[in-house]
Amino acid sequence: MTQAPASPPSSRRRHDREIIALAVPAFGALVAEPLFVMVDSAIVGHLGTPQLAGLAVAAALLTTAVSIFVFLAYATTAAVSRRIGAGDPAAAIRQGMDGIWLALLLGVVVIVAVFPTAPWLVDVFGASDTAAPYATTYLRISSLGIPAMLVVMAATGVLRGLQDTRTPLYVAIGGFAANGALNVGLVYGAGFGIAGSAWGTVIAQVSMATAYLIVVVRGARKHGASLRPDAAGIRASAQAGVPLLVRTLSLRAVLMIATAVAARLGDTEIAAHQVIISLWNLMAFALDAIAIAGQAIIGRYLGADDTKGAREACRRMVQWGIASGVVFGVLLILARPLFVPLFTSDRAVQDTLLPALLVVALSQPIAGVVFVLDGVLMGAGDGPYLAWAMLVTLAIFAPVALLVPVIGGGLTALWWAMTLMMVIRLVTLWLRTRSGRWLVTGAMR
Repeated sequence: MTQAPASPPSSRRRHDREIIALAVPAFGALVAEPLFVMVDSAIVGHLGTPQLAGLAVAAALLTTAVSIFVFLAYATTAAVSRRIGAGDPAAAIRQGMDGIWLALLLGVVVIVAVFPTAPWLVDVFGASDTAAPYATTYLRISSLGIPAMLVVMAATGVLRGLQDTRTPLYVAIGGFAANGALNVGLVYGAGFGIAGSAWGTVIAQVSMATAYLIVVVRGARKHGASLRPDAAGIRASAQAGVPLLVRTLSLRAVLMIATAVAARLGDTEIAAHQVIISLWNLMAFALDAIAIAGQAIIGRYLGADDTKGAREACRRMVQWGIASGVVFGVLLILARPLFVPLFTSDRAVQDTLLPALLVVALSQPIAGVVFVLDGVLMGAGDGPYLAWAMLVTLAIFAPVALLVPVIGGGLTALWWAMTLMMVIRLVTLWLRTRSGRWLVTGAMR
């Protein structure tokens, strides 16, 4: 970040109030996504280790199929918040509607690609013969909910750009409650097993998408924004998302490589990895709450031509990221005897995941800064740099992770490689924010 005088106490308090107002509701909404997977993991884990191992592979593939399009939320947040800062809410919502139409189109494409190729995808991930059938079943059913998941992303981006993180919180709470109830009822009550878990998640996601569409359509009508699909606007949304797509694909490649390595270490290791990655995602989304606030706040400041406010907000959010990372790391260490048995009663799995879990806890302060700076640059619309930085990170991480089965160290060594990945991201993001080149003002970047 560029050097600037320290903010006075009154300015820090103002930024704190703004960050809290956006980040706290965003936290609740963000953690709902990994909680979906965690609930599935806890319920399916008690069906048996092969089922949990199958879920691990399927969840990684499903998350990848959806998360590569996270630009639907991030790019929309940045664009909408800039328009809000420039005082043009009608144009802001119109851009958001273009993102929602794009989400529906992409969702259909993903279903067509994933459903027939599910067995092959599971095999590529190295799932064992015992885990593969469960992974295929979960992946195929869950893929039917992908259009709804992408609509949720795009609509969430619209509301965040409008500085509204409370509505996503309410929708997420309802979706999480429905997902948990449906999973228990369909897996155990109806006896559908892992298929019941997948159907429960699909129904919950469709319900969430419906709720979001109702809210966004009401906002569009209020400000006179058109609801019709606009080919030029959809193309513009897609083009703006390309750099973030590259960035996200690189990040997903990191997580896919990690899961593939864990799968080749054995069923015990991949089952333990699934528990850890569920917790890692939970903390990542929690830390990302500050980043979400950063996207909305930074975009609004730059749209209003206020670079000083953007710098001060960035500085304060970094401080919040460090403090939050420390808190989450300590909680993870202290609470591990309580939550580990919730996922699995297999002693071998528990013994395998505990050392790796400590590595994850130690890396949380680093993660806190990474997620904040990532959000700041997204809010500034600095997608091309984020794409380049993540490609560099992937190029360094991949050979290190792939050497784990060769050099030994098991799951703990794999998570040390993941920590290296976060350190590289920290360096690249810090260099960019320090340069000040991200401070581009105006209603459009």
